[in-house]
Amino acid sequence: MTASKSELFANLKRIASVLAQTFGRNCEVAIHDFDLLPNSLIHIEGNVTKRKPGAPITDLVLRALRSEKKLVQDFTNYRTISNEGHALKSSTTFLFDDRGEVIGAFCINFDMTDHLNALGMLEEFTHTTDPGEESGEEPFATSLGETMESIMEMSIRKSGKQPATMTREEKIQLVQNLESQGAFLIRGAVEHVARAMGVSKFTIYNYLKEIRSQG
Repeated sequence: MTASKSELFANLKRIASVLAQTFGRNCEVAIHDFDLLPNSLIHIEGNVTKRKPGAPITDLVLRALRSEKKLVQDFTNYRTISNEGHALKSSTTFLFDDRGEVIGAFCINFDMTDHLNALGMLEEFTHTTDPGEESGEEPFATSLGETMESIMEMSIRKSGKQPATMTREEKIQLVQNLESQGAFLIRGAVEHVARAMGVSKFTIYNYLKEIRSQG
């Protein structure tokens, strides 16, 4: 490691500490050194994703790095999901050396679960309907993936609570709502729903079995 690179990472670690302390327990800052790919995580502040140094970079960042190389662009404010089903807002900025080579990444993950729950409660409290207009939404998706994402987001919004904070009964109700909309007719739906809810696909199958057994 050159002196300049060492100094860069040392400064970024200090910045990471300040950011994590400023935004509290919902904020996590991760620093990656691409000389160590794929297990490139060298420093982390916060515990949103429960990772430790030596953990790998995300598939999204790795794909962008491999396809774009020196032309890779930063990702800001994109939505991700933790392994526990928490909704995160993430940003990734790439680090370059003086030759323009990508040497690492500085990543921020913010857990929005509590905020989305609060937003759901406010929306329910302020919701009104106009008898002269048909209620409901019908987004026009360009792919099956977008259709599944749209159905999932609307169902979660209507429930007023994020899956990571739901009880078992509430999770079953969410799956039942998705089932009634035909969501599970879409290929890969079970895996998508399982990841969004922070459970295994076998749990979703068990919920569906229970729902269908009740008619």
